[in-house]
Order: sequence, then structure tokens, then C-alpha cells
Amino acid sequence: MSILELQSKEFSKRHIGPNEAETQKMLHETGFNNLESLIEKTVPKGIRMKTSLKIPKAMSEHEYLRHIKNVSLKNKIFKNYIGQGYYGTITPSVILRNVFENPGWYTQYTPYQAEISQGRLESLLNYQTLVSDLTGLPLANASLLDEATAAAEAMAMFFSLKNRQDNIERPKFFLDVETFPQTKDVIYTRAIPFGIEVVEGDYKTANIDETYFGALVQYPNNLGSVEDYRGFISNVHNVGAYVVMATDLLALTLLTPPGELGADVAIGSAQRFGVPLGYGGPHAAFMSAKDDFKRVLPGRIIGISVDAQGNRALRMALQTREQHIKREKATSNICTAQALLANMAAMYAVYHGPNGLKAIAERIAVYAQTVAAEIEARGFELATDSFFDTLVVKAQNVAEIRKKAEAQKINFRYIGDNLISISIDETIIVEDLFDIINCFENDINPVAFDIGEDEGMYRLPEQLSRTSSYLTHSVFNTHRSESQMMRYIKYLENKDLSLNTSMISLGSCTMKLNAATQMMPLSWAHWASIHPFVPVEQAGGYKELVDNLSAYLCEITAFDACSLQPNSGAQGEYAGLLTIKAYHEAQGNPHRNVMLIPISAHGTNPASAVMAGMKVVVVRALENGYIDVEDLKAKAAQHANNLAGIMITYPSTYGVYEETVREINQIVHDHGGQVYMDGANMNAQVGLTAPGLIGADVCHLNLHKTFAIPHGGGGPGMGPICVKAHLAKHLPGHIFPPAGGGREGLYLQLLLDQLLFY
Repeated sequence: MSILELQSKEFSKRHIGPNEAETQKMLHETGFNNLESLIEKTVPKGIRMKTSLKIPKAMSEHEYLRHIKNVSLKNKIFKNYIGQGYYGTITPSVILRNVFENPGWYTQYTPYQAEISQGRLESLLNYQTLVSDLTGLPLANASLLDEATAAAEAMAMFFSLKNRQDNIERPKFFLDVETFPQTKDVIYTRAIPFGIEVVEGDYKTANIDETYFGALVQYPNNLGSVEDYRGFISNVHNVGAYVVMATDLLALTLLTPPGELGADVAIGSAQRFGVPLGYGGPHAAFMSAKDDFKRVLPGRIIGISVDAQGNRALRMALQTREQHIKREKATSNICTAQALLANMAAMYAVYHGPNGLKAIAERIAVYAQTVAAEIEARGFELATDSFFDTLVVKAQNVAEIRKKAEAQKINFRYIGDNLISISIDETIIVEDLFDIINCFENDINPVAFDIGEDEGMYRLPEQLSRTSSYLTHSVFNTHRSESQMMRYIKYLENKDLSLNTSMISLGSCTMKLNAATQMMPLSWAHWASIHPFVPVEQAGGYKELVDNLSAYLCEITAFDACSLQPNSGAQGEYAGLLTIKAYHEAQGNPHRNVMLIPISAHGTNPASAVMAGMKVVVVRALENGYIDVEDLKAKAAQHANNLAGIMITYPSTYGVYEETVREINQIVHDHGGQVYMDGANMNAQVGLTAPGLIGADVCHLNLHKTFAIPHGGGGPGMGPICVKAHLAKHLPGHIFPPAGGGREGLYLQLLLDQLLFY
């Protein structure tokens, strides 16, 4: 091997565990002379790849860092006032260094084994306490995937509680018109398979009757307005329906919390608690609820228990990991969360405490009302009277203002033809206010203003001013200095087992290393500070990343098209099934709704199928774990007229490469169905075989397993789906941006890293 080849292969030698001697020892123990003979004996010959993967040659770590820096510089850093659920935030250095960039936190496994997870469980309990206190509701989970998904989960939970029979008595869900657009999009998508009728309108004039099972309102809303929903919530409750409020945790340090307004559930994003924008994620969502919902709340809940010695101990308590027990009767398909990001948000609250959080919120509110007053003084009218951080300006000369803003590298949000939205966040300093106001100036008069700190927050409704206390627990009132905070983080870290301690032999989720070189760029501003809704020409680096990664994943899977949008394996399953559903409908076969699922499949499979509006028919397995082909034939024939497809995992959940896999796929195709492959075990296929070669039509990829996304103690993850050409036009999209990528932009870079190194 030449010295040049040695350099290009240095990464794999440093980051694949077994060396040559250890590999030979394992081969000897299993009775093989080399890896190729082991593979020949393990992977059926008929599905083996005949050619090498056509992806770029490997880079050294030094080459890669130079490459990814150059790509990042194609992203343009503007000052963002877009808002819409995503805000600039300051990640305290002690948290950035000791949590986000620390393998003791980002390589942890999901805390199924409580005895090696007490540290992260305490941090997640802090997160739940933070959410519960600020929303004024007694029960909170340990995070969800994103705000829009959390809203849809609340809708589905309400629906199942009010429509327990096959006969849907309450089909309607009210959606306030001033909800964030991306949340509306997900609500509409998730409603269709359940047969939910979404009614969008103004909460002030809505006529809610007994045909409604629930309603959603935003607080503060899409235009930044702070509305008093007490009367509306009372009306909804009077007809026996539920209310979910999408809200902002930072705003709730100043505003009456949803629980005190009467809401049943509160959801939202904890992103602005110290988690970088990252072109859309990953970020931790939250859900809190009244105690009545504790048996059906989606996601994980951390509870306080007692160990064998009688000491206080934490564990995962009520959780919808119950899919592995209830399967198609589970309340949700979500079996993961955003643990790493929830821990960052929790640490942010621990570090700042209630007084620090309130001070940040007050500063934001005062800056926002200062900007509002100065813009009004220049002859402009505001669209709303009350607001926390977001003001919306009515303007006839939007194009002129936009030109001036972009010349100063400022992004506002432009709504329709005559509204400009400006969201203030904690990164804003006084000098930034001059630049904002200057965009509305006549270029003749100099910009001058006073910040009226003594005037109070007069743009917030007095009747919605918060009077209740929050974050009174000692953990939120102790760690104020950096030394105290660093020691607390280390104290929790030392309670846990992570990959910086030892191997965690718990499956493919943990059998990979997140190399330091791969993680470093995540903290770089040109990746971390890009708002997901910036104009696409400002996200050239992400565009290149999305295009290249999609092409590489298609090559690896032998598929024709890819969507990077799903932000977990469970979401990938759901998106893949909706793609199949859309294909059948386009073919004039909307009745095809039967999904065959082997009894050995992951529990999320049947749960996802039900969420996608399909009927689950279970296929038996043989004693050795193989799919019972005869039972499959019988059931495929029985349901031929209505067959949507089959969900299989390959290799199977028993770790076996079934020789009958092509026969299984052909049986389903012969009866008009599509083949969905669960990509949980894709790491056992890469370079050896591929879903497309085996005969699958769609496959999701658990990229925290196959590639380099950190597991983070139970999330983040990504679940992109790849499909054959005939399904390509049915892949999911997004209303913002028109040429954008997934909802977890920051972690796309990690996936590309892995491919470039190997």
C-alpha cells in the first residue's frame, strides 16, 4: 500500500474496532479463513452485489475537515428575525463544551438499563420539571421529535380518547388559522389516515359543537399576537372536547401558562433553550398534560422510584415503547425522542435558573416593543396590538424594505404581499436594533431611539401576566457559576455508561463510534446558525450536502429517489407507508389498505401501519425466526384485492439473512402489493447487498445505526426513506423552503462525513 493510500485509509483503521489480529482470531473461532468466506456463507449468493459502490474515494480526516469547511462557507450567515418557531440562541460555553461536544453525553444509549443511566435520567427529569413548571401542567414527557409532530400526536391522542369505537362519532378537529404553517401541514397530513376532518378558522368566531373531539391554538400565535383563550377553551370543554396549546417556553416565563388558562395539553419546541438552529434541527419538542392523560401520553416519561437498597432511583416509567407489547394497539409509533437536545435545554434552564430565564425574556420583550414603537413612529402600522417577541408590520413597500434588509444581511419573514414579521431573540444586542429600524427609515433622518426599560412590558396583555412561580426546585437555583455547572454536568456524566467508558453491547444503535472529526463541524457557525426558512440561495452548503447525500444513499440502497425529511426511524416508517398509500390511490386503488406484518417484526411496524390508516394482518414465523412462506402465500391470496404491501426487516430481527426473501417479495408483488423494508439492520447490508436488489420498493434507514448520528441517550436520529422510481413522486415534501432538505439539517453533515471517510 502506497503512502498516499495509507493516508486515505487512516480513518477506517482508527475507527473500526478490531485490528487484523483480532479479526483473524474471531474468524478462527467461527471456522473461517477470511472475511469473504464468512460473508459467502452468511449472505445468500442470489442477492449479493456484483459491483462495488460508486461513491467518492475515501478522504483523510485532515482532507475532510478542509472539505467540509469549504462546503460550509457556501451557507451565508445573515442576522435572522424570521422566527416561526426557530430562534437564535446562545448556547452557554459550559454546556457546548461539556454536553454537546462531550462523548460522555452524545454516545449514551437509551436508558433501558436504569442502573447505568442515573445521570441522564436525572437530566431528563429536569427537562420534564422545566416543561411542567413553565406550562402549568402536572405531567410532561422526556421530549418528542419536533413541535409539529407533537401537535399531531396530541390530535391523535384526543381522537383515540373520544372515538373508541369503529364508528367515529366525533370526526372534527379545530385548527386556529394563526397556527405556524409547518404545524398545519403536519396536522393535515396526519389527519387523513384517521379520517379526521380538520376545520381551520378563527377561534374567536368558531362554532364548536359535539362533532368536535379537540382543538389547537398557538400562544403566542403565528403573527406574534398574545391571545386570551380562556373563553374559547371553556366553550370547547362545554361540548366535551379537548384543547392543545402550541406555546413558547421562554414566553411562559412572563405569560399565564396554558394549564392556568384551562388547556388540557401544551406542546412546543425547547430549541431556544440553548440548542443551535442547524437548518431545522435536531431540536427537542415537549408535551405536557393534565394527569388524566398519563396512560396515553406519547413518548417516554422518567419517573422516581426506589432501588433494592431503598434509595431513590430514576427509571423510564409510563412510555409508548409499549408498541413492542401492544403493537398495532399502541397509542403512538414513537419509540425515541430527542434526549441529547432535551438534556441541553434542561442544562440551559439549570444554568440560568428562573430569574435568568425571566431576565432573558424581559430583555427580548423590551427590545421588541422598542423596535415596534420606532417603526410606528415612522408611519407604519402593526398587525397586532400585543406581542412578546414577534411584531408584524403592515407595509406597502415590502420589496424596498426587503432590499434594504438583505443589503445589511438581515432576514425578516415576509407574509403575503404586505406583512413583514420581525422576531427578536436572545442573541440580539442594542446595535442590532439600529439595523432593524434603519430598514424602515427614509435614509434622510438618522436612526435614534430610547429603550424604555422603566416603561415595563406594555405590549403584553395585563390579564395574561404570569403570577405563579416556577422552577423552584433547588437544581434550578444552585449552579450559577461555570465551575458549579461544570461539576454538576460531570457529576451526572459519571453515573452513566457511555462509549468513552466501554463498549455497550446492546445492538446496532451503539455499535459505532461518533468520531471527533465528524462531530467538530456541528459547532461551526456556518452549519449551526442557519435558519430553516432562509432563502435557498443562502443555504448553498446545505443544498450541496442534501443533493450529495441523497445520491449516495440511493447508490447504497439501489433505489432511485430519496427523502431526507423524516427525523426518526418511526417517522421514516410512517413516511414510507404514506408513500405506498399515495401510490395505490394514484393508481385508482384507494381500497388497498391491508399491510402484512410478520409477528417477528419491530413493534413500531404495526403501530406505524395503523397510523397510516392500514389494517394489520399478522404473518406467522417459523421456530427458527424465518417468515412462514406458506402462511404468507395464504394471507396474500386471501387479501389480494385489498393488499397494500408487506413490512419486512432484513436481515430479520433474529439477525438472519433469509434465503426466501426474494420469494417473499415476489409473492407480495404478484398480489398487487408493495414491499416496505425496515432499514433498522441496514448496516448489515451496506456494500454486500441492497434493498433495491432484494426486491423492496421503499426502505427507511435508521441513520443513528448505519451511519454516524450520535445516539445521545435516546435521540436524535434520522429516518430518511429511499424508493424505487415509481414511488418517487409520492415522497414527502415541505412548504418551506422550496428546495430544502430534511428537518434535521445539522445532522446531515454527520452522515456525509461517514460516507466520505470510507
